Amino acid sequence: MSAVIRKIVTVVEEVHREMGKAVSPPTRRAAAVAVIENPFAGRYVEDLSPLIAIGEELGEMLAKRAVAALGIEGPAAHSYGKAAAVGSDGELEHAAAILHPKMGAPVRKVLGKGAALIPSSKKRGGVGCTLDIPLGHKDAAFVRSHFDGMEVQINDAPRANEIMVALAVTDSGRPLPRVGGLTVAEIKGDDGLR
Repeated sequence: MSAVIRKIVTVVEEVHREMGKAVSPPTRRAAAVAVIENPFAGRYVEDLSPLIAIGEELGEMLAKRAVAALGIEGPAAHSYGKAAAVGSDGELEHAAAILHPKMGAPVRKVLGKGAALIPSSKKRGGVGCTLDIPLGHKDAAFVRSHFDGMEVQINDAPRANEIMVALAVTDSGRPLPRVGGLTVAEIKGDDGLR
C-alpha cells in the first residue's frame, strides 16, 4: 500500500538573533510534512503493517525534501526528529505505526548516518493542530546543544480521515547554546549516545 498524499508542506526556519545577540551563522531547521489519507480511519484493524510500510516510504521522501530545503547535503545535517498527528477518526497506534523504526532506515540513508534514535512524538488532533517535532543530534544523543524542537502547523490538516507525518532536520543546534555537555567536536558517533 502506498501513501495517498493530499499535500506536502515544507517549512524552513532561520534564527538570526536571540535575546538581542546575533546568531552567526544563523541556526536553521526544516520540516517536511505529508498529509496523507488514513486507510484505517474509523475502524479497528489488527494488522497495521501497511502503515509501517507507508512510514518507510515517507521517510526517504520527507528526508530528501527537508535536506533540500536547507540547501545542504544529507551528511551535513546535525539533528533530526519525526512526528505524526492522526485526525479524529484515527487512533494513536496509527501514528505509532507510521513512525515505526522502519521509517528510520531511509532517513539515515539520506543523512549518511544517524547512530542515535530519531526522537518522535504522536498525537490525535483536529484541523489546524500543531505538531511539536522533537529534535536530537543524529549521531550522539548526549549532545545537549541539539536538544530542541520545531513546531509546525497546517491550517487544513489533519482532517478526520488523515494523518500528518513530519520529519525535521537541522544544520546546527539551538541558537547560542551554553548549558554544557558533550560538544559536536567530541562526538564519536559509535553507539548513538556519545
